[in-house]
Amino acid sequence: MKLYIVATPLGNLQDLSPRALGVFQKVKFLLCEDTRKTRKLFSAYQISAPRLISYHQHSNPQKVKEIIQLLKKGEDLALVSDAGTPGISDPGNKLISLALKEINNLEVVPIPGPCALIAALSVAGFPSDRFLFYGFLPRKKGRKKILQEIKESSWTIVFYESGYRIKKTLEELEEIEMEKDLVVARELTKKFESIYRGSIKEVQPLLKGKNLKGEFTVVINNQ
Repeated sequence: MKLYIVATPLGNLQDLSPRALGVFQKVKFLLCEDTRKTRKLFSAYQISAPRLISYHQHSNPQKVKEIIQLLKKGEDLALVSDAGTPGISDPGNKLISLALKEINNLEVVPIPGPCALIAALSVAGFPSDRFLFYGFLPRKKGRKKILQEIKESSWTIVFYESGYRIKKTLEELEEIEMEKDLVVARELTKKFESIYRGSIKEVQPLLKGKNLKGEFTVVINNQ
């Protein structure tokens, strides 16, 4: 049996790979965060969806057990997130770890594709031979400590942030005197994709008056 980890578009539907489409047409069951969003993806490609099974960070142990049982019965499954690559700042990695412990001969197969982390890093123009990825920064507990780590690191830093908190995060970085260049990428590959470059003081005015809905990827040049 196989568990396919399938990357899906961040926003631009043309980024879905032919290999991913082939997997979707082959498996009977597809694990997804939000079945409504995944159905829209299949509708856009005018293909029949396999049976969709909801799997997300709030899935209960019984749901996970049912998924493991399908694999044990020899079913091939595919896992997708709402957008991008599963296992990157989502619960896909937990499922993979548990499945590998439960099933000795399980094959976990990557079907690579879009990833906001890599997309932002690729256009930043900063050293990328080594970098630290923080995912989404904590809202409260441990936040100040992590911000200080980011400032003191000698590696390129990448993290995700929501539109509701991006301004606050930049303000907090300014407060601890972070003076490095950064790239703030918004809604990558989507209609309103925007990439802002410069110091924090240069980027902040560019965000004023903007509709800051959606997700942001921040890349900081510490090298």
